[in-house]
Amino acid sequence: QVQLVESGGELVQAGGSLRLSCSASGRTSNMYAMGWFRQAPGEEREFVASTGRSGDITIYADSVKGRFTISRDSAKNTDYLQMNSLKPEDTAVYYCAASLYEHCSAYGCDHPVDYPYWGQGTQVTVSS
Repeated sequence: QVQLVESGGELVQAGGSLRLSCSASGRTSNMYAMGWFRQAPGEEREFVASTGRSGDITIYADSVKGRFTISRDSAKNTDYLQMNSLKPEDTAVYYCAASLYEHCSAYGCDHPVDYPYWGQGTQVTVSS
């Protein structure tokens, strides 16, 4: 079992920045990848970014590329999602998720089905 706890979401003005945190506990040695997803009201959950087991390689959705960055503090078992130049369309509940599947180990996976463990979500609201 892996437990994930996100934090850092809040109300911010367009153009501003936020850093989300995702702390992992439990059987973290079984984790092959960490992903970030978001879900706006009435929308499906969509991929934002992910990184593989080493944390060295990351992939991003086109909508956030160049604005969002994943980083990792392995000593703290914590991943971060730095979000810059925020736009109102970034408003959503943001989730981190852990994958235990080896095929996601290089740079993560971009589909929710590949992530059996999820955090509770943190609300990000970007005002115009």
